[in-house]
Amino acid sequence: MQNFACTINGKPVHIEVDPSKSLLDVLRKDLHLTGAKKGCGEGECGACTVLLDGLPVNSCIIPVMTANGREILTIEGLADNGELHPIQEAFIEAGAVQCGFCTPGVILSAKYLLDKYENPTKQEIMEELSGHLCRCTGYLQFYDAVHLAAQKIRHKGIKT
Repeated sequence: MQNFACTINGKPVHIEVDPSKSLLDVLRKDLHLTGAKKGCGEGECGACTVLLDGLPVNSCIIPVMTANGREILTIEGLADNGELHPIQEAFIEAGAVQCGFCTPGVILSAKYLLDKYENPTKQEIMEELSGHLCRCTGYLQFYDAVHLAAQKIRHKGIKT
């Protein structure tokens, strides 16, 4: 076991971890943050996406100690005091939630994209979300949701 310290969803975390575990396993099993899902376990489906220092990563293939001392954002940290983030609202309104298995990862990738581009093009959205597999084939709704989220964010004048 090793000491592990980082910031998760804006809060400091200090725990003992098995360094052979993935970041996803520690998030889900040790910290009970179950929004990120284990789909493929090989970094191919995107269901386990979290933001690590602001960048989307497949947490199933990241050794936990790689995240030591860093900042992690999971889907649980996106809402603010129980109020959904505009991206989450947009995904619901656009019907992009479907079964919900892939949704947390897609939303975090959308956040990364909207942090980079105030008004992304369809091509930029397609490229950013290309690492996500949706078994419900909800890709068109994803694109609509990201466009709607961009509008909501601009209208509210908030930072994603």
